[in-house]
Amino acid sequence: MTPDPFRPDLSRLGAATRLVHGGTQRSHHGETSEALFLTSGYVYDDAEQAEATFAGTVEHYQYSRFANPTVAMLEQRLCLIEGAEECRTTATGMAAVNAALLSHLKAGDRVVAARALFGSCHWIVSTLLPKFGIEAEFVDGADLAQWQAALSRRTDLVLLETPSNPMLELVDLPAVAELAHVAGAIVVVDNVFATPLLQQPLKLGADVVVYSCTKHIDGQGRVLGGAVLGRGKWINDVLQPFIRNTGPALSPFNAWVLLKGIETLALRVDAASRTAATIADVLARHPGVTRVWYPMRADHKQQALARRQMSAGGTVVTFEVAGGKDGAFQVMNRLQLIAVSNNLGDSKSLATHPATTTHMRIGEQERARLGITDGAIRLSIGLEDAPDIEQDLRQALCVPPARMSGLAANGP
Repeated sequence: MTPDPFRPDLSRLGAATRLVHGGTQRSHHGETSEALFLTSGYVYDDAEQAEATFAGTVEHYQYSRFANPTVAMLEQRLCLIEGAEECRTTATGMAAVNAALLSHLKAGDRVVAARALFGSCHWIVSTLLPKFGIEAEFVDGADLAQWQAALSRRTDLVLLETPSNPMLELVDLPAVAELAHVAGAIVVVDNVFATPLLQQPLKLGADVVVYSCTKHIDGQGRVLGGAVLGRGKWINDVLQPFIRNTGPALSPFNAWVLLKGIETLALRVDAASRTAATIADVLARHPGVTRVWYPMRADHKQQALARRQMSAGGTVVTFEVAGGKDGAFQVMNRLQLIAVSNNLGDSKSLATHPATTTHMRIGEQERARLGITDGAIRLSIGLEDAPDIEQDLRQALCVPPARMSGLAANGP
């Protein structure tokens, strides 16, 4: 399989075009859709070619734990949309985070991380890394003074997500990246909430970007997958040996599904983000809601930063209701259209209670520091008609229709 020499330079074309055509390689059959190569191994012309392949003196697929044509197409497409030199995919998003960290770190190294991390990411930093003799320090991601203090001495890696899960806190990427680089660290950014369409961390100073492809990139709740993107030298010299030898390989079938999902990423993220912005405004005016978090709203304390770093607010809205856990559960249990699920970035709208699901294991004290209250509900907006999402929230919050603003005239 070789790239078509007559194809245009996709790096010069629009994002939606790259999402449809990027990385496509056709076999001699000339298939329109990307081919699915469900194979674990590959055949060599002779023993000499096998030897040269293992020695790295010729290019030939060797084993699908190392590389696969379908997986390679996904990696190339992700590079085109992210603006990265290289990409390696993994079986899950957490495998991507784990590989990015453990491939780079060793005993005696030091990590500084934003406190507002997804629960499993928080566990890796707080529990797993210290087991290998790696020092870990958490800071409040929105507090630049804490970053300055933590990065005033030698550091090897910085980990953060922006916007954060689930309270949508932002980190000033250019400022933190500058501090991190002076301290000798690489900056790893979990960009899952923003997607590569709404924010490109590499252009803002980050060195490595990680994704759970399970979320918006698939976007339809079908398969798991992860990705790590960055400069070619780091990917090839640091990450690739780790992935090759530890084996968090992405299934070719999952890669094919992700290739099909990513074709519509621009359409889905745009539609869901516009609906999310409208729903955030509706919830903010709702008498049954005590607070709303959405990056582009004027009442978000980091709105100015969000406007500098992001092109839109994203697909997730977090809101709080009175009554703590009981109040939140009552609202969630009355939802009819919106499903209760801890996933996000799906074509279906999903609601979860972070304090008892995604962030349960970080503990009550840490949740309090992050502002994750028992009344907080994370809402991932899907592709349903906006008035239908509003209606479901209205009936779940038990307020007569006249008290709500109505999306029929204002929704997308």
